[in-house]
Amino acid sequence: MTGYPFSRPDLNGREEEYVLQALRENTISSLGRHVGEFERAFAAFHRLPWAVAVSNGTAALHLALHALGLGPGDEVIVPDLTFVATANAVAYTGATPVIVDVDPASWTIDVNQVARAITDRTRAVVAVHLYGMPARMSALRDLATGRGIALVEDAAEALGARDQVRLVGTAGDAGCFSFYENKIVTTGEGGMVIAASARLDQRLRHLRDHAMAAEHRYYHDEVGFNYRLTAVQAAIGLAQVERLGSFLDERGEIASWYRRELSGARGVVFQHGPAGSEPVCWQFTCRIEGCTRERRDWIIEQLRGQGVDSRPALRPMRSLPMYAGPMLPNAQRISDEGISLPTFVGLREPDVTAICAILRRLV
Repeated sequence: MTGYPFSRPDLNGREEEYVLQALRENTISSLGRHVGEFERAFAAFHRLPWAVAVSNGTAALHLALHALGLGPGDEVIVPDLTFVATANAVAYTGATPVIVDVDPASWTIDVNQVARAITDRTRAVVAVHLYGMPARMSALRDLATGRGIALVEDAAEALGARDQVRLVGTAGDAGCFSFYENKIVTTGEGGMVIAASARLDQRLRHLRDHAMAAEHRYYHDEVGFNYRLTAVQAAIGLAQVERLGSFLDERGEIASWYRRELSGARGVVFQHGPAGSEPVCWQFTCRIEGCTRERRDWIIEQLRGQGVDSRPALRPMRSLPMYAGPMLPNAQRISDEGISLPTFVGLREPDVTAICAILRRLV
């Protein structure tokens, strides 16, 4: 389409240079040096020593949950409003996703609902930092501490965000990230797991490569996975991480322009996080209060007809056949009323003004 695409990667740094390095060195598999360099750069950004590169964000979640020992008979609490990979990764382990509602202001997992959902079978909570908004990690840690409950962060949409204390992905036992094409940092496909301990880091690395013994090639001591990232992808990621600060600054500006232009627009409600948190702008998403799903979808079609590509908010997990159950009010309302607007590095203030002018006429 002409006009404003929904997302577009910015590959104008050293991506080509690093990819050509990998090609010229004939090291394009997961054994290439760029994988380790990407992991170290990503870990350094988070001021931690451990980061494990994997093939995609879903693999990151599955690997983390499996490495933490989740399996059949266990329960894992997840938010209703998220991308399906969050619940699917739990199901891959054989554990049962226990779906709870989200907070009406932040749209992230409701801590009070988590507390009510804990049983003697609860082994983990997955906190999703939705659309770049940090979940209440301190409160979730308080719930998990002393109960033998693992805390996993799905930070696929929130690289660089901070809760009241620290960068997202560093507050739990494992932090999981995605580098899909529309993410803040991209490798096309790819993901990363930040581990809270050297022991977990070693286990993640072991499982990532078919659980192959380090001292005996082709000896595998358990069922593992092929979740490796290639050096070509890692080369792109390394160049992206070098520019992460500027990406976050530009996306922050885009969010501020959207909030200014849509402030006071009829029915438009913004996502709000806990005091002291620092969200990032992955996809700028707002609610059109009182809008039906059908009306919201009509607005999306009208925007597309005028050259603006947008998206509906994510669907609740309970609206999907494999996780079906009674609909939860906050997740359902946000999903029905939510709309995500074009968000990518390179979008300029006049572009946002033009997009918002069209939207204001439609709501």
